[in-house]
Order: sequence, then C-alpha cells, then structure tokens
Amino acid sequence: MPFHAFVRRSQVLVFVVGTCAVARAQTYQVDATRIPQGAPSNSSFSEHVAFADVDQDGDFDAAFANGGDCCNQQNRLWVNQGLAQGGSIGFFADATTTRFPNVLDDSRDIEFVDVDNDWDADLFISNTSQVSNQSNRWWINVGGAQGGSTGFYQDQTATRWVNVGVNDGVTTFSSVAPSVALASGGFIDWSCDSSFADLDDDGDLDLVQSTYGLLSAGNTPARIFLNDGSGFFEEFNPSGFQLTGSAMADGAPGLWCEGLQQQDTTDTTGQFCDVNEFSVSIDLGDFDGDLDVDILHGNKYDTPRTYHNRFVERGGVLGFRDVSHAVMPPNWAPGVGSYEQELGDFDDDGDLDLYGVNWADLCDSTFRNDGAGVFSAPTTIPTSCGRDNEVDFVDWDNDGDLDVVLANDTGQERAYQNPGAAGNFVYQPSSGVLPADATSSLGVDACDVDHDGDWDLLVANDFGVGNTFLLNTTQAPDATAPRLARLAQAPDRAPSAAPTIVRVQVYDNAPWYAVESYVVELEYQVDGGAFTAVPMRFAGGQIFRGELPGALVGTIGYRAKAVDRAGNVGSTNVSTYVATAPCSGSLTTYCTAKTSSVGCLPTIGWTGTPSASAGSGFTITCTNVREQKSGILFYGAQPLGATFQGGHLCVKPPTKRTPPQDSVGSAPCNATYAFDFNAFVAGGTDPNLVQGAQLYVQWWMRDPQSPSTTGLSNGLAFVLCP
Repeated sequence: MPFHAFVRRSQVLVFVVGTCAVARAQTYQVDATRIPQGAPSNSSFSEHVAFADVDQDGDFDAAFANGGDCCNQQNRLWVNQGLAQGGSIGFFADATTTRFPNVLDDSRDIEFVDVDNDWDADLFISNTSQVSNQSNRWWINVGGAQGGSTGFYQDQTATRWVNVGVNDGVTTFSSVAPSVALASGGFIDWSCDSSFADLDDDGDLDLVQSTYGLLSAGNTPARIFLNDGSGFFEEFNPSGFQLTGSAMADGAPGLWCEGLQQQDTTDTTGQFCDVNEFSVSIDLGDFDGDLDVDILHGNKYDTPRTYHNRFVERGGVLGFRDVSHAVMPPNWAPGVGSYEQELGDFDDDGDLDLYGVNWADLCDSTFRNDGAGVFSAPTTIPTSCGRDNEVDFVDWDNDGDLDVVLANDTGQERAYQNPGAAGNFVYQPSSGVLPADATSSLGVDACDVDHDGDWDLLVANDFGVGNTFLLNTTQAPDATAPRLARLAQAPDRAPSAAPTIVRVQVYDNAPWYAVESYVVELEYQVDGGAFTAVPMRFAGGQIFRGELPGALVGTIGYRAKAVDRAGNVGSTNVSTYVATAPCSGSLTTYCTAKTSSVGCLPTIGWTGTPSASAGSGFTITCTNVREQKSGILFYGAQPLGATFQGGHLCVKPPTKRTPPQDSVGSAPCNATYAFDFNAFVAGGTDPNLVQGAQLYVQWWMRDPQSPSTTGLSNGLAFVLCP
C-alpha cells in the first residue's frame, strides 16, 4: 500500500507505510521498548501504518489507520522522540490526543501526502462504510501554508471535497449520486486503499480512490479526483455520467476510463473498460516508459486490471484506457484472493516489474516488464502459498537489489532474497531473517527510524493485538546509489514565462515510498556555464517532475540528480535543448521620405511579424499619401540613400516590385497603402524570399503635381523569420 513523501532542497521528509508483526530472528528482532504498549496507544485493529517527518525535525514519526475489520476507532500518531523531542531517536511516544483530530472512523488506509504543496505532510484516510456510513477524510497539517504549528492536524473533510454529488452537465460533472453524498463532506464509500500521483502533469498530486463496494459486491467504481493546486479535489469524470446509487451497471460510461463499463472486458481498443473491481489495493507508476503515471487496479476476487494513462498520446489531454488484456499474459491471476501487489525494478533493467500477492490460487507471482509495459508470464514463488496480505520490496541483505518481506494474514511473515542474477530471476527463501510470529498481520513497511543506515520494520496487527516494531540488527549503511532513467527530452522552444517541464524515473534498492523521499534536483546550465539546481517533486510511482525557468535563452544543458538517505548520489547524463529568442524580424525604418506636392510626408509602417512560413499576417503600410493614386511596394537585398526623383532611393538596385494598388482614402494626406508581404512570400513568386533573408523595402507612388510626378516613402529593413 502506498506512502507519500515530500522533498525540499535542503530537507527530506520521509513517509513510510508500515504493517504486520513478527518476533525474533537473526536479521530482525522484536523491540517492544521502542514503541508504546497497551491501551489505548497500541491495542487497536490496525490495518495500515505510514511514516512521515510530521514535525519536520528530521526523524520519522508514524501514523496508524485503525478500525478496519472491526469498528470505528481512533487513528493514532506516534512521534519519534529524537531530535526536536530531545529524547532517543528511534523511540516513539503516543501523541494522538494532542496532535490528531478526535474522530472515530473505520479506517483501512492512511496516506501522508502534501496536498497543498507547502512541503509538509498532510493525511488522507481511506474509510469503509461497512459499520456506519462515512467518507474518506482529509486531515491537514496546520504548519506551512496554514500558518500554525507543524505536526498538528485539523480535519478539513468538509471543505477539501469539491462539488461531490453535483452534476449540472456544464461545469461540474460528479459521478457520485446525490443520495450518497454527505453533508459533512465526501461520500459513502467502501475504500481500502488510495494512492496519489500527478496524473495531469500540472505539478500537484491527484487522487485515485479505489473501493470494494457495498457488501463487497465489487460493483462500485474507482474514481479519480484532480487537485486544483491548493489541495481541493474535484472529480475527473470526462464522461459526464452520474450514478443513481452506489452501484454502476454494465453499459454505463467508464467515468474516467475510455469506453463503456463491461465487467471482465477483454477489449483494449477503448470501446469498453472495467472500473468496477473488488479492490483492496491500487498501485501507480509509469509502466510503459512514456513518463506519465499509469494505474494497476487490484481485484481480490477476479483478475486485477491495468490502465494506461494516455496524457502523452492525447497531446496533454488526460485520459485512461483499459489495456489489461494487451499487457498481461493469459490467465495472469487465476483463482481468488489477489489481495495486493507491489511495483519495483527487481531485475535492475530500468522499468517497473510486478509482484502479485496471492495472484495464483493463493500463491505469489512475479511478472517482468519488457520496458514497454508488457508483462511476462508469471513465475510462482516457492513456499509462498498462504494468504499473504502485503508485500514490500526491502534490500534487507544490503546487496544492492530488491528483496521481499511479506505480511501474512494467518501467521508467519516471510522474507525472500533476490539472488541478483541476470535472467531467470527468482526469489529464494531466506532463513534467519524474521522472528517467529502467529499474529494476523495486515501490512509491513520499512523505515530507518533510528538513523543507523538499515531498514527497520513496523507491523500493523489486527484483532486488537499490539503493533510490532522489528529492529534491523545489521547496522550496515546503504552504499548503493540511486539509478535515474528516461530523462525527458525537452523540445527546442522560444523563451516565455511558461517553464520547461522535465520528468525522470528514479529507481533504487529501496521501496518506492522511500525513493519518494529522496532529494531529487534538476540541474541546468546555459551555454556550457555553471549548473544551477531546482527541486523536483515526486509525481507518483517512480516519476519526479521539475520545472526549468522558461526565460532561459541559449543552449540549455540539464540533468537530474538524486541523493538517497545515506548520501549516495545518482545522476543522468546531460541532455540539451535550444531556447531561441522569438524572431521579431528586426524591423527598423531608415532613409528619408519625400514631401509630397501637398505638403505631406509619406510614412512607411507595419503590423505583424515577417515570416517565411506563416502565409499571412505581416502587412507593410504607408500613410500620409494622396488619395486614389497608384502605388508600388518594391524591395531589394541592400539599402541605399541616394538622391532620386527629388527625394531619396532607399533600396539599392536590383529591386523587385510587388503588384500596383490604389491608395485608400478620400482626402489629401489621408490615404493609405497596405500590402501583406507574408502572403506575397507564400505565393512563391520570388524563390529568394526564405527564412533569414535580409530585405529593404520602400513605397513609390504617383504625385501628379510634383515636378517628377512621383512620391517616395522612407525605407523599412527587416529579416524574414521562420
């Protein structure tokens, strides 16, 4: 289950999701002295645990989702007593009554996520209505933008949900039936897991909320809610469809997914999709390497499904397609009990592979990604057939690759070692890692809570049994640097206020929620100069997003760099793009016009920009000329200023003429000429009129009362832009 972290350039805020318990062994030992014991601090039906530096003092605190299989209970916060607390780092005290809202709810998931982009850890809580009708909740850290004390939380559920149940078909398109919308905020749902990612590439984290539905029927849709940038969420429902209750029938539009809802569809063209699942887990990441974030949707009683984000393919318009039967092997999850799944690059080839918990008749399976988002036939993990509830990738043997720790719902947790061999990748059972255990554990996550360099574990236990802390006794600091892949190629551009957006994939020998907490920066240079760093924000899965200043001009070199918690540094090679100032045509007037016989000075002018490709839009004018008199615009490649016909010839021969025209106007000195030079270029009359050509132009016109019977404007010099 996901976890969210926030990274500031000089500060790392780490959030980890914890889970179920164990007892004593060689690598891990139970250490009950480090965490609160007994009621009410540690005696709940805990389903999930997440870590974050809630008070921004540099150590990891822990929050628990309670209630789950039981009832409405109080979620809890344990604060690490190191650093700002003045105690021993890695020891926890219960701070629930002073820092958390006093709310009893039936929680199955708790997520730290910076919803309002103020760099502190807010909370999203997934609740189920199996005991009483309730919504998922938003608890906001009142530090940062709120101006209060960091690490203290306020329930803002009533305001953070926007237009739930409102669908006017014009500006608001909620799919939630008004009958299930709650006056207190949100809507009645049965949510077990939710996850966040920047789905639409606008710099904030959006919400994907899964559900298993009323009475575990699996006929309630998953939904997507987009962040407005300040932490207020409105549903993304391009179909415009609104349900009449909690269930959605086949034939209805797929809400956020292309096509019509059809249970267990095999279609992958966008005609049909299946968004009704019995989901207890949802995972996000870039599966197909296009640097937008896709969705892997769990399904406990049927085949889990995969949806590709088509933001790139649709030219920056958000949309999803159900591609399950195109990217997964046949019969990829036979049987029931597909509780959970985890994504990670366990073969170190630069893409997200898949570990499915109980995906094969209660046995675990692994699927390798081919780099384009297509997953191989599964490999069943030996000795894994026994109602596992959650998996986490943790490099517990510190050899640089992803190993596995599993929380088991009916008894003993297990650890599997990654042999690190290229090809024929399998997990190998490892003994002497986890202590004996008989509790019902619903999750396990990793975090270096005591800052000694190795991965400790927190376990969330069901049925009122106390949660368990497992201390890693190796104390061997991580020496493996992050791996950065698929840095986006920025296009050449003209400078403007809009930034250049760059995304990159970041991998490491750590759970994705730990990588999320790394300091990741985008470094740039102009014309080979010194590098300047700007922060990159976590964008979901393995993706980070950064913004280069849009006003840069020149050859811009850029690279991404990631620093893990142990100080190991990984970076990409330098990529480049060219930022060229917009072509103005370098328009200037020169030379001297000839005063007409009625005392007026013909003056050349223009509107628009000269272009070799635009086809129109650059009009060369002349004002202050005599009415209803013939005139010609002529041009050449060199300027001049010689005496000519009582005035000055401003263009050196040879010159070329444009078609003659009569001045428009009814009074002396009040008439004008106008000629669209871009349209003339597009006509192809002169093959020398190409991008970059330097031109000089002048108007000649009839003036019958002048001794030469002619008039001349001043000159105009310009360059033809692209």
